[in-house]
Amino acid sequence: MAASAGPEIERLISLLAKLPGLGPRSARRAALALLKRREQLLEPLAASLAETAAKVVSCSVCGTPDTRDPCSICSDPNRDNALICVVEEAGSLWAMERSGAFRGKYHVLGGLLSALDGIGPEALRVSELVGRVKGGEVREVVLALPATVDGQTTAHYLADRIAGDGVEITSLARGVPVGGDLDWLDDGTIVQALRARRPA
Repeated sequence: MAASAGPEIERLISLLAKLPGLGPRSARRAALALLKRREQLLEPLAASLAETAAKVVSCSVCGTPDTRDPCSICSDPNRDNALICVVEEAGSLWAMERSGAFRGKYHVLGGLLSALDGIGPEALRVSELVGRVKGGEVREVVLALPATVDGQTTAHYLADRIAGDGVEITSLARGVPVGGDLDWLDDGTIVQALRARRPA
């Protein structure tokens, strides 16, 4: 931390350093940039953060953060209610939306099963997914989970839980690299992976 900075600046640097991709040095540079451009950057950012904190909620249907409930995707009448894409986190949903290739609804699990980290099905939004599938309107569930051990374990578990309900269960094609995360893929790869999905 910067030794000569006051406690408020130290706290700002400390909080920025907790963001993905920012370490202590990057956080100091970001804090300095914000402080140098207080009216153009710092004050609008602070106002936006306060407004976001006050207004954002988790969608009661799919679990994604939005300023309304149900979210804008779940409320869209032009979306296919019979097609659900299951993703790990909202970042993956946003990546899918960037591609423009998926016109169904989503389900955000909130993580992946992980025995090592002690994350079981009860810690995720699995029962909510099962409830949506058992509602009778869903014809296909696309498992768009990372191509990691935890991602594949979660996909197999979900396929077992929703099998037998007359619903087709598919997963993204292997155009997604092993160990890859949807949020880091280019739009073309996501489009091809969706088009080449196959039974899980």
